[in-house]
Amino acid sequence: MPRATAGSLIPHTVKGETGAAAVRAVLAIVLAALLVAGCGGGDGDGDASGEIRFLVFGEPEELEAYRNVIRAFRRVEPDIQVNLVEASDRDDLLARLSTSFAGGSPPDLFLLNYRFYGQFAARGVLEPIESRLESSDVFQPDDFYPQALDAFRFDGELTCLPQNISSLVVYYNRDLFRRAGVPEPRPGWTWNDMVRKALALTKDSDGDGNIDQFGLGVEPSLIRIAPFVWSNGGDVVDDQDRPTRFTLDSPAARRALEAFFDLRQLHFVIPSEEEVESEDDETRFLNGRTAMVLSSRRATPAFRTITSFDWDVAPLPRHRKPAGILHSDAYCMTEASGNKTAAWRFMEFALGPVGQRITARSGRTVPSLVEVSRSPAFLDPKARPRHSSVFLDTIPVIRRVPTISTWPEIEDASEGILEVGLYEGVSAQEVTRQLNEATRPMFARAEK
Repeated sequence: MPRATAGSLIPHTVKGETGAAAVRAVLAIVLAALLVAGCGGGDGDGDASGEIRFLVFGEPEELEAYRNVIRAFRRVEPDIQVNLVEASDRDDLLARLSTSFAGGSPPDLFLLNYRFYGQFAARGVLEPIESRLESSDVFQPDDFYPQALDAFRFDGELTCLPQNISSLVVYYNRDLFRRAGVPEPRPGWTWNDMVRKALALTKDSDGDGNIDQFGLGVEPSLIRIAPFVWSNGGDVVDDQDRPTRFTLDSPAARRALEAFFDLRQLHFVIPSEEEVESEDDETRFLNGRTAMVLSSRRATPAFRTITSFDWDVAPLPRHRKPAGILHSDAYCMTEASGNKTAAWRFMEFALGPVGQRITARSGRTVPSLVEVSRSPAFLDPKARPRHSSVFLDTIPVIRRVPTISTWPEIEDASEGILEVGLYEGVSAQEVTRQLNEATRPMFARAEK
C-alpha cells in the first residue's frame, strides 16, 4: 500500500486556530493520519532513530517557532531526538560551522541564508539532496517556489532546501501617514513618490532645529541597494553565476546609487550615521519616530509587538520597472552527518506542510511551499501586516545576488564604502571605483 504522509493528509488550514492551539489541532490530524497509515514520513530508508543536532540563530520568536516544530516532530517521530543548538548571531553560527567542519564534527543540519552558504558548498561539506527531494512522499520540487530552490544550487547541484522566500518591502506607520494627510503607498508607486512622502513625513516637531521624526529608514548595504539598481535597468555584477566584478559603474546603476545617496545628502529624510548608531532604523520605527523602513519578513515578529500605532507593508517603489531581492534561508544537511536518515526525516517534516505552517504563524517566514504561502497560516487576515500578500506579489520580480564562496567577504568590504557615499557625501563615481578596487581580488579568489 502506498505510504500515507502527514503532508498529504492535513487540510489546507485549521480554521479559527492560532498559535499553540493551531499546532495542537494540526498535530491531532497528523497523528490520526499516521496511526491509520501505520507509518511515518521518511526518505525510503526505513525506520529512523537516534539524535541529530540542528544549528540555528534567530530572534526569540523565531527560535520558539523552531522549538514548536521540534516538539511537533517528536510526537510523530518519538525515536528521533532533535537537539536545537542556538548560535548568538550569524557571525557566531558561521564561526561554529567553520570550526566544526575543520574539526570533523559538524552539526547534522543547520539553517543559513543563501548569501552565506556558497563558502560551504564550495568545500564539498554539504550533502546533495536532489535525489531525496525527488523521491519524497511529502513534497516534490514543483511544490516549492523555484526562485528559492534555485538559490541553493551550487554548480547545478541542489545542496540545501529553502524554508522561506521573503523579499524586501516597505513597512510603514499608518497613523503617521493619516495625521500628516499623506496617502499610503500603493502598488506601482515610484521612487519619486517615496521621496515625496518621506519629505512630507520628516519633521522637526518641537522647532529646536533637530529632526524628531524621519520619513524613511534604510541601511547602506548591497542587499538594500541592489533591487533599485535592477529596477533602474542596471546590474550588480557582470555575470550572475561566475561574476568577476561589480558593474555598479554603468550609467543606470550609478544613477540608482546617486538617488539612494540623495536620501541623506540632498533630502535629509533618513537619520545620520550617528543617529542610526544611537537608535537603529527598526527600533526607531518601533518607537514611532520613523514613518517608513525597508526590511524583509524578518522584522514582522518584532513589529507585531507594537500596540501604540497601526502599520502595514507596501511593495518597493520602482524606478523604471518593479524589482525585488531574494531573502531566503535553507536547511542544509552536512556530508559528515552520522544520521542522515533521521536528519532528512526532520527536514521533510519541518519543510513540509505541517512544519511550514508552524513557522509561518510565528510571522517570521514567507513559506517556500506554494500551498502554505497561500494559506491562512501566512495570509491570516487577523494578523499584521494586513497585506502580507505583498510578499507573494513580489516573487515574480525577485532576483538574487551571487552565491560564490567569497560573497560574504565582498558584502563586508562593500559596507563601509557604501556608508561614506550615503553619510559623507562621497560621489557615486568614487564609491564604485573604491568598490571595484577593494573587491576585485575577492571575486578572483572565489570558488564558483
